[in-house]
Amino acid sequence: MTIRPLEIGHARDICGWTYEAPFDVFNWPSWEHMQKDGIEFGDPVLREEQYAAVLGDSRELIGYAQFFPIAGVTRLGFGLRPDLCGGGLGPAFVRVIALEASERTPGNEIDLEVLAWNTRAIRAYERAGFRIADSYARPTPSGYADFHCMVFDPASAAD
Repeated sequence: MTIRPLEIGHARDICGWTYEAPFDVFNWPSWEHMQKDGIEFGDPVLREEQYAAVLGDSRELIGYAQFFPIAGVTRLGFGLRPDLCGGGLGPAFVRVIALEASERTPGNEIDLEVLAWNTRAIRAYERAGFRIADSYARPTPSGYADFHCMVFDPASAAD
């Protein structure tokens, strides 16, 4: 897996990905809507500064990453192509992104937020070297939801 700049073609592809319920909360709006409203990677400046494509061994798009800057912290966001979810690729995918974040922002804590009900993701993140550091409820577009904040500790990754 390699990390590369997120190009418009990648962004358009990601907007076409469809996750099955209950993971459909991670579906993006259409690329046209993202661009028109400047949402996340639809904003060219934000796309360049915070987003990256994750490519597989054949240079195909397998996912994306966001490196969101907070004072002293890089918060990760990412998505794996839906047809690859649940197949065991998650821990390696997340670890590559976390290590890239460590290289981009040395000295920053690397963390992520995960919905507390998403046990499949939590297991993958733990295997990638993350541990739960905090739990809380916060607003989402569909109301309040419970989250865990997980912090990266490269020494705790499972082999």
